[in-house]
Amino acid sequence: MDDASLEHTPTWVVAAVCLVIVSVSLAAERFLHYLGKALKHKQQKTLYSALQRLKEELMLLGFISFILSLSQSFIVHICIPETATHFMLPCKRENHKVVEEGAIVCKKKGDVPFLSLEALHQLHIFIFVLGLVHVVFCATTIFLGGAQIRRWKHWETGIHRDIQKKLLQTDIVGNATPLHVLLRRNHQRELVSERTEGFWKQLAVVSWIIAFSKQFHDSVGKSDYEALRSAFVLIHYPSHPNFDFHKYMTRALEHDFKRVVGISWYLWLFVILFLLLNINGWHTYFWLAFLPLFLLLVVGAKLQHIITRLAQEAAASLADKTNQVPNIKPSKEHFWFGKPSIVLHLIHFILFQNAFEIGFFFWVLVTYGFDSCIMEKKAYAISRLVIGLII
Repeated sequence: MDDASLEHTPTWVVAAVCLVIVSVSLAAERFLHYLGKALKHKQQKTLYSALQRLKEELMLLGFISFILSLSQSFIVHICIPETATHFMLPCKRENHKVVEEGAIVCKKKGDVPFLSLEALHQLHIFIFVLGLVHVVFCATTIFLGGAQIRRWKHWETGIHRDIQKKLLQTDIVGNATPLHVLLRRNHQRELVSERTEGFWKQLAVVSWIIAFSKQFHDSVGKSDYEALRSAFVLIHYPSHPNFDFHKYMTRALEHDFKRVVGISWYLWLFVILFLLLNINGWHTYFWLAFLPLFLLLVVGAKLQHIITRLAQEAAASLADKTNQVPNIKPSKEHFWFGKPSIVLHLIHFILFQNAFEIGFFFWVLVTYGFDSCIMEKKAYAISRLVIGLII
């Protein structure tokens, strides 16, 4: 029996399928709508902007889906010589028969279809899975980043309590100790001693090794937070020692999240490139899994080394006899080429690349099974999944 067209399909079947699709779509749209209203009500402007970017990404995925559906009848009727399909294969070809209309038309000409209808559907599903996994990864990242920053809240509360106590003691005793000395005395000395104490820590190689290892445990310690907070407040809000630095950091996380969410045009080019290089025997996706891991370790080590550099400069400032306390001066010059935005671009790429790896893994698992040649050997597949989860 041939597949029945829509004109020979029971109306209750058509209506039931449409009901499910429309219901799920409307539920998703309403959820995003009310989430946006909640963010606007709480004046979370940056998160609201990030949500808008996610909506744009979903709209782009929908438009891609529409283009694929609209052009599938044209694509499957494009015929190419069979010799053009004998190289750059992801799997070794086995003899199989294709009974699609496009294949039959091309066979009469002695050619083969440019892309079969089944392959087009599978590509359609892959693009959707990639977008969905990337959205989930972005949401997970902002959740974990927020959880990390919430751990710093009690440090901020303790600092405010200490400042109030010091100011009260100053008023009672009549001590004229400047405010900047009160802020720096405890907070910045501890960072300097932890990061620079000992001659061996002054060596560039050793400081990089320490920075690399510190990202795996207690990446931002209490002394780091207190010293960087006091340096920021002294530069930007010298007359407001009770400035809520924790709230500022939360807003900064939301602002940066807005910049790393979404799939940029060059990331789509990256997908096309590695779909091109997925050739049997090359193990492209296995080696590709190490790229975001390498970049993540480099970015983590760089951010830790920036804190070390600040501590080293503060320690050097003590050599000046006029300075009673270390002087920490945050600067963009410590970043690559003096541009902190490079770190955000790398994080953006790491997020997308890892989503690509995980999305591709589960797409192959559901579409072809774990024993598929595209999945490659089990050792390669499991290693890729483990690396993705670690990232």
